[in-house]
Amino acid sequence: MRETRTLEFKETITNTFLKTVSAFSNYDGGTIVFGIDDDGKIKGLADAKQSCLDIENKINDSISPQPNYTLEIQNNDQTIKLTVKSGLQKPYLYKSKAYKRNDTATIEVDTLEFSRLILEGQNIRFEELPCKDQELSFEVLHRKLSECIQIENFSKDTLKTLNLYDNDNGYNNAAGLLADKNHFPGIDMVKFGENISIIQKRSTFENRSVLEEYDKSVDVFRDYYQYEVIQGIDRKKVEKIPEAAFREAIANALIHRAWDVEAQIRVLMFDDRIEVISPGGLPSGITREEYLSGKLSVLRNRNLANVFYRLGFVEIFGTGITRIKQLYEEGLMKPEFEVSENTIKIVLPLFEKNMNLSEDEKIIYRLLSRTMLKPVSEIIPYVPFGKSKTTKLLKEMEQKGVIDIHGKGRGTKYIIR
Repeated sequence: MRETRTLEFKETITNTFLKTVSAFSNYDGGTIVFGIDDDGKIKGLADAKQSCLDIENKINDSISPQPNYTLEIQNNDQTIKLTVKSGLQKPYLYKSKAYKRNDTATIEVDTLEFSRLILEGQNIRFEELPCKDQELSFEVLHRKLSECIQIENFSKDTLKTLNLYDNDNGYNNAAGLLADKNHFPGIDMVKFGENISIIQKRSTFENRSVLEEYDKSVDVFRDYYQYEVIQGIDRKKVEKIPEAAFREAIANALIHRAWDVEAQIRVLMFDDRIEVISPGGLPSGITREEYLSGKLSVLRNRNLANVFYRLGFVEIFGTGITRIKQLYEEGLMKPEFEVSENTIKIVLPLFEKNMNLSEDEKIIYRLLSRTMLKPVSEIIPYVPFGKSKTTKLLKEMEQKGVIDIHGKGRGTKYIIR
């Protein structure tokens, strides 16, 4: 048994555990077990009942406001289990400071995080705060409402209905994000060449309505990942990456990002994939597993999400990741999702239908999908089998119509068809 983000061991009772009580109360809760060393081995406490009283007194005297916790004596009176629940009256302070968990360590929160805890304790979101710009126009929003849901009459009553305006505080930050011009960061898109040292195009959309940024990003996507094929008198649109998946990724980034961070949503475009990186990590109250499974959705920007939902940019709250996975169900390469404390990254690979490749053939395919022409000598170091099997697999893939073979003898090279 090892320590985790929500589990900590304490061999003895010292005041250092109070920082962790603050951290668990401020975020997702957790457990502290006393009488166990850092390696998870039971060392035992001399007097468990007295230790319970000591722990209770320390918490009651040192943490403000009062946290929600329980104490339980375990392992034949050798250890004490302290369970701390996430509180509603954030921030929970120890010596006038708030703490959070960083992997298995407990650290003091910075100024930005402290202000977030204060807002959360008051049940206020950043998007609900009054916008510092109160001279706002909404031509883009008006046009979208008219086009998508046939709302022709647009007024402050419309904005009140969308929870973007009230008579006491004026426009909130969600309104600012949807306004024609604003002070918020946006989307930075970069198309790379053969490597990241070669930038073919860079487009940055900021200080404008997020609805316009959404549309502009889709236009750039189409320039590089869609083309038309003429078949007789008909034209057929071909998508190298499903547009619906890209739309979901961008909408997900705009809806769920932390807007109090001065950072752009980054869209990195490569020949074989797109990476969408959103600032802010996961909101409090949802785990990485819950986010990736689509079983639970915690909206960081619920008013903004509501507008996107009404306009049809997203289907149902919290289904974006599931929708992206479904769009790649028949694909050979699958989308990837990376969650860290401060960012969420979605990787959308080129869509190639699963062509009944064996597991060994898939290994070679994934390697070739990220390269240009390759000789067998440059493939062998990256696959778990020898030259003869690699050559045999390449020939079988060529017969299946998956790859092309160029040249002869030592000059033979392979490329995905």
